[in-house]
Parts: sequence; structure tokens; C-alpha cells
Amino acid sequence: MIQIGDPLPAVTLQEYVEEPAAGCSIGPSPVDVRQAAAGKTIALFAVPGAFTPVCSARHAPGYLERYDALKTAGVDEIWCTAVNDAFVLGAWGHALKAGGKIRFLADGSAEFAKAMGLSVDMSARGFGLRSARYSALIKGGKIAVLNVDAPGKFEVSDADTLLAQVKQG
Repeated sequence: MIQIGDPLPAVTLQEYVEEPAAGCSIGPSPVDVRQAAAGKTIALFAVPGAFTPVCSARHAPGYLERYDALKTAGVDEIWCTAVNDAFVLGAWGHALKAGGKIRFLADGSAEFAKAMGLSVDMSARGFGLRSARYSALIKGGKIAVLNVDAPGKFEVSDADTLLAQVKQG
């Protein structure tokens, strides 16, 4: 598992971005994780899947509710990643009305989750390989804080916990 002080893995995620031009959208677009995080402070949270109950009702909404507080505390961007394709994550972000607040970065083949050492085999439940539920504070492309929930739990990766850690410096 990735540790405090480690750089983000050299992985490319996918992002589906809606553009208001003529009702058309662009994407999915590749996002080089290391390049996108360079020189920034990122609040990252990972979920097992878009549109799942805890992820949709509590996890992502918590980060939307704390958006202003996280920005005030020094966070440049909020990222969400899940082992879904970019179209699904784009639709989830749209359904949550998260436009411009959270970047939904698709880890369709679980390459990021595996590189982080935070992949979880949920095949027994019919979900295949997924990401563990966690949050991280990324500073300049390196892990500064890492909060990993136990399987099936939502206790330490919430927005309030990460916000308190951001405020601590």
C-alpha cells in the first residue's frame, strides 16, 4: 500500500467533461495523475463505485458540502476516483450536480487502485476488482495524509475528517 511521502503512481485516468457548447460534450480525456497533481494540493477520495448507496448518499455529497471549506483551507482541487468508466463517472458527477467542484476521474481497469495498493476484490458480490474506500491529501504530487476505511465501512474517508487534517497542516 502507498505510504505517506510516496509520490502518486504514474497512471493515466480518464475524465468525461461536459462543455456547454452546442449541447455537445467532449471526453473522455486522459489525465496524467502526476502531471495533474504537480504543484497542487488535492483532496482525493476513492469509492468502490459510482451510484452505489453510501457513495451517492454520503461520501461524494460530503465533499460537495465541504467544497468551500476545503478551498478556504488551501485545497486546489477535489478528485474522486472509482473503478468505473469515464461515462459512468461523468453521469454520476452530473447527477450529483458537482460540475466545477469535483473532478471525477475514472479508473476503468483499476490500474490506479492497484498501483496505490488499494484495490479490493469484490467478485463474490458481483463487482469484480474495485477500489477500497479511502481519502488522501496530496501535496505537490505526494501523499501527505491517507485514510483507508475497513472493508464495508465508511468511518475515516469522509470530508469532515480530511478537512480537519487539512486544517492541521
